[in-house]
Amino acid sequence: PAKTARARSSTPPTRRARLTPGDFPVVAIGASAGGLDAYRKLLEVLPADTGMAFILVQHLDPNHESMMVELLAGNTPMIVRQATDGMTIERDHVYVIPPGVYLSVGNGVLRISPPKARHGARLPFDYLLHALAEDYGKRAVCVVLSGTGGDGSLGLRSVKQRGGLVIAQEPADAGYDGMPTSAIETGGVDLVLAIEKIPGALVNYARQLAPPSGRGGPQPKDETSDRLSEIVALLRSKTAHDFTLYKHGTLKRRIERRMMMTAGGKGNVSRYLELLRTDPNELDQLAKDLLINVTNFFRDPKVFDLLARKIVPDLIRNHPQ
Repeated sequence: PAKTARARSSTPPTRRARLTPGDFPVVAIGASAGGLDAYRKLLEVLPADTGMAFILVQHLDPNHESMMVELLAGNTPMIVRQATDGMTIERDHVYVIPPGVYLSVGNGVLRISPPKARHGARLPFDYLLHALAEDYGKRAVCVVLSGTGGDGSLGLRSVKQRGGLVIAQEPADAGYDGMPTSAIETGGVDLVLAIEKIPGALVNYARQLAPPSGRGGPQPKDETSDRLSEIVALLRSKTAHDFTLYKHGTLKRRIERRMMMTAGGKGNVSRYLELLRTDPNELDQLAKDLLINVTNFFRDPKVFDLLARKIVPDLIRNHPQ
């Protein structure tokens, strides 16, 4: 049976309706060496009613039973459970990877599978992040904590490409700085924070993703589109990049994503424009977000099938000996 634990709390839990995938953010948190201490510190300062779910991937000895559920339950009033195959992901729950397996998500449930390779480096955090990005899109969040090696540095790219949030622990704040440093060096990390500041960033991101509470009435004015030309002009004059010919929809989504992670907040484009004018680092970060790399080069299989079947053989056949 799956391990489940809950810390004592003076406030009885409220019953929430079970939601479908995409209704709330899911935060994947990865660590290896020094991970237990990092998880404890994070859970101690993380509010219990964020409306998010948390999946913890710790590098564990596959030959020993994990005590992670018991060790972490006292640090949070949230329910802490060891993940099992088919378990539904629910808000305000913490799910811990079992030893010796790969953990992923699909259609709002957890999936357990054997490691892809019996030998060599196993990267369970990368494996989870790829699946999480596919299932949750912009509601996928990656947090890289203390650890050695580079697990997470590949998977975070999937989260980034699908509009999710990527956070790395400040390397100087980590017990082991290998994993957060490797993540930062990819250029795909949105925020580098000391562990006590990570909960605030998560709560702010979840708040910005929440749908408007009111229905009906006039729709709010699209201020981002109205000020898009000003932002593009600022980028053109202050950076080496000209985004004039970029699709307006893509520009708007990326700009609003950066706004979610700054003091300006969602929808306050005037304040964000002022931030861009006064903070060169934010201007550079916005430019990097707009220039995000796409790794899927062969995006049209039919074209390359035709190339392999007809074009290349003819070129070789007609090549002079």
